[in-house]
Amino acid sequence: MKHAALIKPLTATALLGACAAAHAHTGQGTSSLMEGLVHPFGPDHLLAMVAVGVWSVAALPARQAWQGPTVFLLALAASAALGFMGLTLPFLEHGISLSVVLFGAMLALARRPMPQAAGLGLIAAAAALHGLAHGAETPASGFTGYAAGFLLTTAALHAGGVGAGLAIRRWLAARSHLALGGLGALLGGAGLYLFGQI
Repeated sequence: MKHAALIKPLTATALLGACAAAHAHTGQGTSSLMEGLVHPFGPDHLLAMVAVGVWSVAALPARQAWQGPTVFLLALAASAALGFMGLTLPFLEHGISLSVVLFGAMLALARRPMPQAAGLGLIAAAAALHGLAHGAETPASGFTGYAAGFLLTTAALHAGGVGAGLAIRRWLAARSHLALGGLGALLGGAGLYLFGQI
C-alpha cells in the first residue's frame, strides 16, 4: 500500500500510549487516566493536533509524514513534565490559540512547504505551549496516568489528521491545494476566534 509506511510509526505511538496507560494504578491512577484522555478535546488542543497530522501528510515526504506527530508528542510530553513542575510562560493561553492560527497558515502554504526542519521546529514549539498547559492542569489524582491519557488521545487525534490528509490527497488530487487552503483559512479563523475569547 502506498501509505503503509505511515501505519507502523502511528501504531507504535498508540501502543506506547497504551502501555503507559496499562501501568496506571486503579483508583487515583484510573481517575487521572480518564482526565488525561478527555483533556485534549478542548477546541484549541483538538484543532492543533488534527492539523499536525494533516500538515504532515501534505508537506512532508510520504515516508516521513510520521515525523510531525512524533515531534509533537515528544515535545508535548517533555513540556508537560516541566509544566507539572511549575514552569509556565506569560500569555500561555494566547500562545496556544495562536498556534492554531500558525497551523492554519502552514496548511494554507503546504503546496509550497517551508524547509522540513523549520516546519518540525514550529510543531515542537507549539507542542511545548500545549504541554505546559497540560502539565499545569494536572489533577490531584496524579501526573502519570493523566499524561498517559492525554498522550494516547493526542496520538489518536494525530492519526485522525493523517487519515484526513490522506483522504484529501487521494480523493481531491489536483484540487488538494484548494482543500488545504480552505482548511487552513478555517483553522486560522478558529484560532483568532479562540484568541479573542481569552
